[in-house]
Amino acid sequence: MTLAAAIAACAVVVTPAGQVQAANGVIAVVNDTAITSGDLNRRIAFLKLQNTRGNLRAVAREQLIEEMLKRTEITRARMSVSTGDVDAAYARFAASNKMSTTQLGQLLDRAGVGAEHFKKYIAVQMSWPRVVSARYGNSSKKTFMQRVQENGGKKPVTTEYLLKQVIFVVPEKRRNAILGKRRQEAEASRSKFSGCDNIKAFAATMHDVSVRDLGRVLAVEMPDDWKPLIEKTTGQTTGTRVTERGVEYLAICNKREVNDDYAGEMVFRAEDLEKQTNDNDENSKKYIAELRKNATIIER
Repeated sequence: MTLAAAIAACAVVVTPAGQVQAANGVIAVVNDTAITSGDLNRRIAFLKLQNTRGNLRAVAREQLIEEMLKRTEITRARMSVSTGDVDAAYARFAASNKMSTTQLGQLLDRAGVGAEHFKKYIAVQMSWPRVVSARYGNSSKKTFMQRVQENGGKKPVTTEYLLKQVIFVVPEKRRNAILGKRRQEAEASRSKFSGCDNIKAFAATMHDVSVRDLGRVLAVEMPDDWKPLIEKTTGQTTGTRVTERGVEYLAICNKREVNDDYAGEMVFRAEDLEKQTNDNDENSKKYIAELRKNATIIER
């Protein structure tokens, strides 16, 4: 389950404040660490944000027990991400859902989840793959040329983009007041965009607009938050998205197919990462089953 999926419907599905009980009785003990009814109620509220169906209490209980097993193993292996990493992921998530961190926190509070519960969830989601990878390792040890030979001597082909990033800056202190207006301005500017050669002069005609030269970016290196916009683009600019900096879009200055050694290496690396992710899913299941077998779990 991705972080984006976890709160995709939260703008329209919000539990009224006070509906989640604040009780803190113990509902389970995992290796001498208690899971409280308060934890359970917050997770049930979290599941409601995801429009999860079925017996939410049973699903929530199972998730919390599994996360406690993971958290204990993460601590033992000393592979937890930092608080800063979690806060940064939380901020990115807020921005991707067109909110400030304050707004996201308020929404989570109203829903009965709370920012702290969500951040603990994020921490486990980010840390657990590290532990699984350390336990089972990466099985791919073939050289680039070996991979090419297996591919019939052909180097893989990918798309290379020459990109510039146009940012309509929104100061944090004025975010709530001007974000909507800035988004309208960014959208309007796209129809006036006349190409990358004079992009700085173009930006200078507008208020608080900056340009970043991203250089050459391969399709397989494209960040996940930009990839859907790039793939849908038919003109010179992508659609807009809200980030922690403001409202942004990418200008596509050039696009071509490449198959040089670097591009081929990146394609193979992306394939390895996808395979490793799939392997990690299976290895994660085995790992959790082992932890559960050796754990002391008391449910109440």
